[in-house]
Amino acid sequence: MDEMRGDRMRCDEIIQLLEKKAPIEYAMDWDHVGLLVGRRDKEVHKLMLVVDVTEEIVDAAVAQNVDMIVSHHPMIFGKVDRVNDETVLGRKILKLIEHGIACYAMHTNFDTIGGMAKEAAAMLGLQNMEVLEETKDGEGIGEVGYLPAATTVTALVVLIKEKFDLKNVILYGNPNDTVEKIAICPGSGKSVINEAVQKKADCLITGDIGHHEGLDANEMGLTILDASHYGLEHIFMHIMYEYLKGYCMDVEIGIADVGVPFSIL
Repeated sequence: MDEMRGDRMRCDEIIQLLEKKAPIEYAMDWDHVGLLVGRRDKEVHKLMLVVDVTEEIVDAAVAQNVDMIVSHHPMIFGKVDRVNDETVLGRKILKLIEHGIACYAMHTNFDTIGGMAKEAAAMLGLQNMEVLEETKDGEGIGEVGYLPAATTVTALVVLIKEKFDLKNVILYGNPNDTVEKIAICPGSGKSVINEAVQKKADCLITGDIGHHEGLDANEMGLTILDASHYGLEHIFMHIMYEYLKGYCMDVEIGIADVGVPFSIL
């Protein structure tokens, strides 16, 4: 956990700031966002920003006396019919409650209106952007725009690695192809391949692309660059740090950047 600051506020006051940035009504119907664990009247001295609430993250939060975790991915996603120490989720919920740690998730509402795709597109210098898949009020998932000049797929990969601090990018397509119109969807982008094709994008930058999706996209004339789910979405923590530091002057805000959770051997 790094980039620490210093203010104390109540959890509900911080929630107001979070929901100003990414109103929960912009979340998809299937999503679980908002305060998932904890009390709204909890006084917050330390706040941790994460992408995923793993057991390692919960243990670190306990060790560092964190009062509130703000995550991108919801810790609780499906049905919970019991909370005990026999499951990973149960252990995490128990430990958070036992140590009085609140846990809040900003997921598809942040993807839609919080700035995820827009920031990712800006990092690559994309211009003349439009929403990839509209979901509500002209906002939506992903962005489509143009590079300042046409370039090769290989050169684009170099740019992605540099801007997102990545070691690897998986390519479905020809590294020598020229691309200019780019779609970007941080996270899992299987569901927006058709939208990228319809928007006449040359390339889709995203994560979680499987064998068949990659082949199908290529046959539709779309190059795929899989930069991994975490590889693009870790910018959530930095976006939210910059946002919150201006309001939470005496709250210690930390970024728990654990890195891409897999290795290519």
